[in-house]
Amino acid sequence: MHIEILVEDSSGEELLKALLPVLLGPQGDPHTWRMHAYKGIGRIPQGLLKKADPTRRILLDQLPRVLRGYGKTPGIDAVVIVLDTDTRGCADFLKELKIMADACGPHSDNTMFRLAIEEIEAWYFGDREALLAAYPKAKVDVLGRYIQDSICGTWELLADALFKGGSAAIRKDGWPLPGQVKHEWAKKIGPFMYPDRNLSPSFRKFRDGLRRLAAIDKQQG
Repeated sequence: MHIEILVEDSSGEELLKALLPVLLGPQGDPHTWRMHAYKGIGRIPQGLLKKADPTRRILLDQLPRVLRGYGKTPGIDAVVIVLDTDTRGCADFLKELKIMADACGPHSDNTMFRLAIEEIEAWYFGDREALLAAYPKAKVDVLGRYIQDSICGTWELLADALFKGGSAAIRKDGWPLPGQVKHEWAKKIGPFMYPDRNLSPSFRKFRDGLRRLAAIDKQQG
């Protein structure tokens, strides 16, 4: 099975580089995948008819065009899109995404959306052992304030636990530091993560969805 995987930023891509071989096996044995990192989430184009500038790598802006293209491309067995919900309601957002996928091509049954609640940093909180292995000096009292998969300013809370000066220092410095810090977290924590012990419900849906895709391919083979 070949899977195209779309994520909204480079930190998501970095994390999945560590996790996909654990979940699917080594690249090419038996599954293959290709990842595409965008530069933000954007929004679903109204009416799905707006022609997005392909040079602007904003995920939802581009997604209708990309899905239509995948529908015409042989050799693509599934598409997986990983998004943060931010402050959106999970059920309503997922419904919008599925309606869009159904409208954009004949292969929507093989298009899987997976949402990190509120941000992908929730998945690090879900594996506290991995987080502390990567950052043994993390402030455990701050980590203890997190309620799993809650809307609470997830990355800011993680920054308060891991970064000198906390989220306030990152915000004061401004862009591109937030993106750089998130990328570093993915690079350091990802290799320590063990999918079967993760407590994040949204991560488990991602994990189990990928495993179902692999199982379907095995049954068909």
